[in-house]
Amino acid sequence: MRIKPGGEPFFHIGNQLGCLLVHGFPGAPLEMAWLGDALRQRGFTVLGIRLFGHATEPPDLLRVHASDWLAGLEDGYHLLRGHCSKIVLIGFSLGGILSATIASALELDGLVLMAMPMDLPLLAHRLRPFLPLLRHVWPYRTPPQGSDWWDKEAEAQNLHYTVQPIQAVGQFFDLIQRLPTSLAQVRVPTLLLYSKNDGSVPIEHGSRALDALATEAKELVWIDGSGHNLARDAQRHQVFQLVGDFVHKVGMPV
Repeated sequence: MRIKPGGEPFFHIGNQLGCLLVHGFPGAPLEMAWLGDALRQRGFTVLGIRLFGHATEPPDLLRVHASDWLAGLEDGYHLLRGHCSKIVLIGFSLGGILSATIASALELDGLVLMAMPMDLPLLAHRLRPFLPLLRHVWPYRTPPQGSDWWDKEAEAQNLHYTVQPIQAVGQFFDLIQRLPTSLAQVRVPTLLLYSKNDGSVPIEHGSRALDALATEAKELVWIDGSGHNLARDAQRHQVFQLVGDFVHKVGMPV
C-alpha cells in the first residue's frame, strides 16, 4: 500500500494547544494541509491524520469499516495529548461526522465541523440493506459529473478518488444514521462552517446541525463564494481566520 504524494499525514509541533484535523471522503490529508499550515503559523500544534483506505488506491476502501476511521481519530488524539494540554478537533465532511461521533468520548476543548452532511439522498437509504450483496457486482460508485469549486487551480491540485467504493459508502451511511444522537451528546464549544454554494451538502444541513447540537456554546457561520471543500476553495483564508480565532478563544480564554 503506497500513499500518494499529498496523502501523507502531517504534524507540526507548536504550543500546548493542539488541533486535530480530519479530512473528508474519499479525500486525503492534503484537503486540510493549508488550514493546518495557517494554524501552525499561529503557534498551535497541528496533526492532520490520514483516514484508513484513503490516498492510496480505491480497492483499499473495499475492506474498510467505520471503526477503522474512528480508531484513526482516537490514535491521533492520544498522539496530540502527549504534546498538548488542550485539544480542538476539526473535521471536514466525513471528517466532521467522525469528529462529532467521537467527540463525547474524548476530553476536548472545542469542536469545528465543516460542511458536514446530516443525511444522504433517499436512494442511499433504500439501497443500504442491499449493499453487502451489491458490492460484489457493483464495487464502485461514480459520482455525478460537475464541480462546485470556485478556485479551479486549487481543484486541479486536489487529491481524491474519482470513484466511491460501495463498502465505504455503506460505512459512511451507518455513521450518518447515528449523527443526531452523536450531536446530542456534544458538550464542548462548537463552530459550524457551511458553504452557501455547496454542491454536495444542501444549505439546510447547517441549521439542522446547529439545532441538533446539545452544547449552548455553538455558532454557525455561512461562507459565500466557496464550494464544498471549504479549507481549499476560494474563501479558504476566511475559513483559516475563523477556525484560528475559534481555537484561540476556546484554548486560551481571557
